[in-house]
Amino acid sequence: MRIGVSLSTFAASAQTTNVVDEAVRLGRQAAQLGLDAVWFGQMASYDAVAVAAAVGREVTELAVGTSVVPIYPRHPQLLASAAKTAQASTGGRFQLGVGVGAPSLLEPAYGIPFPAPITHLREYLSALVPLLAGASTPFRGETLVSRPFGPTAVAGARPPIPVIVAAMGPQALRVTGELADGTLPFLAGPRTLAEHIVPTITEAAARAGRPAPRIIAAVPAVVTHDTGRARAVAAEQMAFYDRVPSYQAVVAREGLATAAELLVAGDEDTVAAQLRRYTDAGATEVTLAQTDLTGDGDRLRTWRLAGELARA
Repeated sequence: MRIGVSLSTFAASAQTTNVVDEAVRLGRQAAQLGLDAVWFGQMASYDAVAVAAAVGREVTELAVGTSVVPIYPRHPQLLASAAKTAQASTGGRFQLGVGVGAPSLLEPAYGIPFPAPITHLREYLSALVPLLAGASTPFRGETLVSRPFGPTAVAGARPPIPVIVAAMGPQALRVTGELADGTLPFLAGPRTLAEHIVPTITEAAARAGRPAPRIIAAVPAVVTHDTGRARAVAAEQMAFYDRVPSYQAVVAREGLATAAELLVAGDEDTVAAQLRRYTDAGATEVTLAQTDLTGDGDRLRTWRLAGELARA
């Protein structure tokens, strides 16, 4: 099982004196425990691409990536430049995870009208992918214009950067299958993967003549003896997703009412068995999220299990 961890709250601790140093520390710990990858969520504070680049340069055993950078309102030329710099910095171990984002959160934050999501995703990927390859191809669509004003190649940015989209709805999955390398769905349970996500994106990729897509299931999981506390904290922290239509839809597909019900919690055997349900459903990789719900001790315990599963 190829397995990684997603970090989004590592910078929130009052004890953190330098966010990059803390990210590197956790990256080293993940590598020592045998994990394959570390993913960084984009926050309102630090830049996820820059943090991933710093960790990947310091911890050479790990793949690093973003999970995910909202494409609105960052222009594809700017994101491509940052991603290629990260690829050169890490010696080819960077993975670019992007997503449409939540209009209800991002539009008020930036004060710019949110474009039609699926049209924008298609046009954004159409402009972004050539830029990542170092091309200066212009693009004009309904939602964006990209006219590079000079060479776009970055020395050392090899091999080609994988583009992973946080796609879960049918239209987004079809666009992703046609134009990107895979999907990184969060809160998509095993049934949703097997019946909806895997067949939709795989069929779209095949129609476009592309390789079978990577399907990286992002799963909230924690190894703990205190499952009651874990579920209570998850219900509090994950309530935001219950107000976002795309997450409401994917949770409903699983036959559940709230995002927190998808938390995988319990002892090592319980968590390992639940994670195997995701790979049995067609996930090519798994990344664990919110592993610190019940404290650092349980986070370490969870990462240790993840490393064992990765090595096995």
